[in-house]
Amino acid sequence: MSRIGKMPIEVPAGSDVVVGDGNLVTVKGPKGTLTEKLHNRMTIKKENNIITIERPTDEIEDRSIHGLTRTLLNNMIVGVTEGYQKQLEIVGVGYRAVKTGKTLTLTVGYSHTITFEEKNDITFDVPTPNIIIIKGISKQGVGQIAAQIREKRPPEPYLGKGIKYSNERIRRKAGKAGK
Repeated sequence: MSRIGKMPIEVPAGSDVVVGDGNLVTVKGPKGTLTEKLHNRMTIKKENNIITIERPTDEIEDRSIHGLTRTLLNNMIVGVTEGYQKQLEIVGVGYRAVKTGKTLTLTVGYSHTITFEEKNDITFDVPTPNIIIIKGISKQGVGQIAAQIREKRPPEPYLGKGIKYSNERIRRKAGKAGK
């Protein structure tokens, strides 16, 4: 039995989960609404404010998607109630981020600036020029945008310059030995 898949999900007050035909799940909460189609073979049962996910057989495919289905549904519920965020740090002389309106502009050592637009309930916050906070209700969406921003200038191992996650450790290399 899947340790993650068999755990029940408690729906917090102020949130609503609707399971439609073909496991089309809609989760509404104070921060917004998320809709996703989960795997057909899983059975999603809602009793009062408790959701359980059951698998039809012990085949390897069913076992592999049992925990995944539960995790995706739990991430949707957490997203519409609390939301998700990722923090990026910009390291380097002259490297900075500026938010104007709904546009994030990065200056990271290229001859041009790089811009990102807020979309799909994903917002940017720039408390200081070297910190970017990405917020949203979709865990996948927040992680995807953070990865796209980071790939524009990934951290390099010699000086550590670039865009990195706030909890990321950069393995540093020694560089050339002096005479």
